[in-house]
Amino acid sequence: MSNLQKWEVLNSQMLINHPFCQVRRDVVKLPNGKVIDDYFVNIKPDIALILPVTNNQEVVFVRQYRHAVGEFFIELPAGRFYPGEESAEAAALRELREETGYVAENLRKIGTLNDNPSKDTNQTHLFLAENVVKVGEQKNLDVTEEIEVILIPINAIYEKIITGEISVAGTVAALFLGLNFTGWNKK
Repeated sequence: MSNLQKWEVLNSQMLINHPFCQVRRDVVKLPNGKVIDDYFVNIKPDIALILPVTNNQEVVFVRQYRHAVGEFFIELPAGRFYPGEESAEAAALRELREETGYVAENLRKIGTLNDNPSKDTNQTHLFLAENVVKVGEQKNLDVTEEIEVILIPINAIYEKIITGEISVAGTVAALFLGLNFTGWNKK
């Protein structure tokens, strides 16, 4: 049995309360008695991330510009959602359709990750969708989204991760979990 203890929150103050950025400043008391008066927490919506695979054993990716880093990235379709307003499954299906024009009849949850639990409140919900089908064009993209849809054969993915061509943490985690989950990595 562990002797670890949670921190005691003595005070919280919302510093930024914008729909796209929320930051809270907590005053916390550590189990050793030390008080930290400036512990900052990013309040973020959850993320639904989907690993869509076609009948031809290709993964549907999106390529888009990410301003914070100033580069283009190859990622799996994903988007934010608020659990009180939408289920993770519904958000994954919605994002897949909006960003790629593909649909999936069935989803399997393959994991839930905490990307940065020391500073961020959100979770990333990972889903696998097999036999996805293109039914149309992208729709309802945000003003900041200019997305290129890319199909990559499953057998080429590992090399793209090793070379850094695919490098976004959530995407890499979903690929490894999904490939292990289905046994594709043994093919």
